Amino acid sequence: MGKEFSITPREVARVETKYRRIVTPLPHPDSLPILERLRQFEPQSMRGQPPVVWERAEDIFVYDKYGNRWLDWSSGVLVTNAGHAAPEIRQAIIDQVNSGLLHNYVFPSEERAELAEFLAGLAPEGLRKVFLLTTGSEATECAIKLSRAHGIKAGGREKIGIVGFQRGFHGRTLGAQQAGGMAGQKSWIVNEDPAILNAPFPDGYWQTDTSFELFLDAIARRGLQPEHIAGVMMETYQGVGPDFAPVDYVRQLAAWCKQHRVVLVFDEVQAGFGRTGKFWAFEHYGVTPDLICCGKGISSSLPLSAVIGRAEIMDQFPPGSMTSTHTGNPVCCAAALANLKKIVKEDLAGHAARLEPVLLMGLREIQRRHAEVVGHVTARGLVGGLQTVKPSTCEPWHDLAHSIIERCFHKGLLLFSPVGAWGQTVKIAPPLTIPAEALAEGLSVLAEATAEAITAIRDPRAP
Repeated sequence: MGKEFSITPREVARVETKYRRIVTPLPHPDSLPILERLRQFEPQSMRGQPPVVWERAEDIFVYDKYGNRWLDWSSGVLVTNAGHAAPEIRQAIIDQVNSGLLHNYVFPSEERAELAEFLAGLAPEGLRKVFLLTTGSEATECAIKLSRAHGIKAGGREKIGIVGFQRGFHGRTLGAQQAGGMAGQKSWIVNEDPAILNAPFPDGYWQTDTSFELFLDAIARRGLQPEHIAGVMMETYQGVGPDFAPVDYVRQLAAWCKQHRVVLVFDEVQAGFGRTGKFWAFEHYGVTPDLICCGKGISSSLPLSAVIGRAEIMDQFPPGSMTSTHTGNPVCCAAALANLKKIVKEDLAGHAARLEPVLLMGLREIQRRHAEVVGHVTARGLVGGLQTVKPSTCEPWHDLAHSIIERCFHKGLLLFSPVGAWGQTVKIAPPLTIPAEALAEGLSVLAEATAEAITAIRDPRAP
């Protein structure tokens, strides 16, 4: 992992279709000063994406200033569920800016009240408290804090354990990183918390044993008992796939949490707001968590996140003790409210569900053609993944995933860099507004890029 895309301009084939246009070398030579400036003044960790300098983005398209247009399969990392720069969202932002209220800390505002009420109405019965924040990491950190505070009240000072899952991801702040069990992530962490542990995630591919006993064994191996556990945090689907846990497993987990007074947290930061064909991805399991962490697609634009939960958990702290400087920023609230209304009114979750068979069939066809190196494909709604493996060994193959994404970039299909515990996954996440025709075209490009990447990685002399 950590491989950069080349910023040396390269002549690529001209592309001109209804959904893609590539008419210059990539990256464009005139964009190099910007790319070099970013390299000079930003940490190298920021260099991981295909080198297109965005000029603007609209609906399912990303444009540079040199005449190129990409069909976007990134959604700006699963943010723009309602499409880039949707007119309703832009107008809501403009209207709020023109109102003169751009920031108010946690002083009361009508904008925050409207959004909190609307979000509570979208949540399951019993989850009626909404705490607005800025980032997904901030939301998951808050959930850890709430879970531990609840645990101490329920079972004393030793009930502070937090269980996450291997290959999980909950953000890049300290507690969130530890609750996520991404391979290699431990090298980023200092002062590791002994009361945070990771259970195997029952994805059925990398972890073939999907029994709930694995969860119980992970707690026992750490020398803990159920009475020591305050919270369990699970991505509704693991973003490295997307991988869902078996329904029976999650139902057993929910029952175990209820029995032992453990807070069940579903991380919906990238899964929520229609992405999987249901408004909340946990609806696929038929269970309700105690806390929902959400963000990204909440606004399809500006930074906003939220924790939604039961009152007895959310109301643990006295006035003034659980706030955030930019919590419920009025401009972000206006954007989010317009976005959520659009998602609901246009049934974008239903649209994602209807396109799921197209996406899944396309990925399975690529796997059928290249089964020796495409080890696992999944899709739910409009999020999918193609996991690359080395022939014979079935070890994750980051270089192949990277090459596929770079070739897609050259062909006018934009994806973000490989994800997964080992950087083996080509992740597909278009805006939920994508037409079936555009999805089919993108799948054709992905199939072509995959075949070319496999040929080239086996024979470096190939183009």
